[in-house]
Amino acid sequence: MRNSVLLFCILLILSCQENKKTNVKELKENIEEKAKRIHDEVITIDTHDDINVKNFTDSINYSQRLETQINLPKMKEGGLDVAWLIVYTGQGDLDAEGYKKASDNAMAKFDAIHRLCEEIAPDKIDLAMNSNEVREIQSKGKKVAMIGVENAYPIGEDLANIEKYYELGARYISLSHNGHSQFCDSHTGEENNEWLHNGLSKLGEDAVKEMNRLGIMIDVSHPSKESMKQMISLSKAPIIASHSSARALCNHSRNLDDEQLLLMKENGGVVQTVAFSSYLNTEKNDKYAEYMKSVYQKVADSIGVDWYDRSKFGSLTDEQKKSFLENYRNVMTIGKESVINKTDVPPAVDVSDFVNHIDYMVKLIGIDHVGISSDFDGGGGIAGWSDASETLNVTLELVKRGYSEDEIEKLWGGNLLRVLDEVQAIAAQIQNN
Repeated sequence: MRNSVLLFCILLILSCQENKKTNVKELKENIEEKAKRIHDEVITIDTHDDINVKNFTDSINYSQRLETQINLPKMKEGGLDVAWLIVYTGQGDLDAEGYKKASDNAMAKFDAIHRLCEEIAPDKIDLAMNSNEVREIQSKGKKVAMIGVENAYPIGEDLANIEKYYELGARYISLSHNGHSQFCDSHTGEENNEWLHNGLSKLGEDAVKEMNRLGIMIDVSHPSKESMKQMISLSKAPIIASHSSARALCNHSRNLDDEQLLLMKENGGVVQTVAFSSYLNTEKNDKYAEYMKSVYQKVADSIGVDWYDRSKFGSLTDEQKKSFLENYRNVMTIGKESVINKTDVPPAVDVSDFVNHIDYMVKLIGIDHVGISSDFDGGGGIAGWSDASETLNVTLELVKRGYSEDEIEKLWGGNLLRVLDEVQAIAAQIQNN
């Protein structure tokens, strides 16, 4: 009798353990299903995707699944609805020759984006100028392109070019990049505490007013802290940080500290958390990068291409930069694939690290002031969200952490579109007056 009771108890325990395993499995499946449902229902917006004009030709373009992190097939695979394609120009000399060269580069990128939407794949993607057009295009089953300008340097000293960029579709502009521009100081001044304007120049102040008048969002991801504070003080409309994270979690000059984050909340703006490894977790990024440095070099040597450390990019010639960018993604992909089965690889910065920043900022400034960006094809991408095809993984992590569908909708684009609406409404008021 005693043995029978003992056997019954053992079988009962085993049955409970098996049921527990089943329930855990079902819970996991339910979370994944919930994430997929939410992901399909909300409009997903990535506010920063760099482009290379060589990928906008008849033979090579975004209608194909290229090695680029962002393209139409990968957007479809990952359920990414809206990509802000970036007109980026590096900082050069503040003179007529520099402005002309930069202007030519900017116009080539504007032309490339319009070519994609109007000639290459008009049945698959369309250019939106406001939130209503975003929703209308998305409802038709097409992807949405929007345009951001990273560095106002190519505008030169003629503020009429801001309206020209607006007519071409620019809906946010950053007044500087990595280096002080004619408009404002850059975050890079922190390195040696050298500043050109101590914030905004007079031209920069006028540019802020002109962007307010036209309905262009002011982007503060690259300008210095003092520049950002002066922009907020001067602007009549909310501003954005198109691709920045929390400095409290990662002490990088490209991130916003708590004072800046609270100013963004007070201003009514939005901070688009960026999936850029070195802006999310410096320690993890540095260990992984150091390990992979020799791996990438070996890959580059094996396929016969030149390879440079990204920190040296600014010192390269135009030809070296072109060669590096053409081979960068291929070398990175091969390198990462080559170490998949190795056990000594340090953990890479991943989606969990990314959402840690979202959590921090939501707690500090509220769900209405935080968004999402990748900086794909500009150095962005992390384990789990390495390109647009893996976009669902971000939503999955948000669901796992308890964010509701309404909150996820705000993070994935609702907040950004709200700010755009407010900026354009204020512009209409200014123009009417």
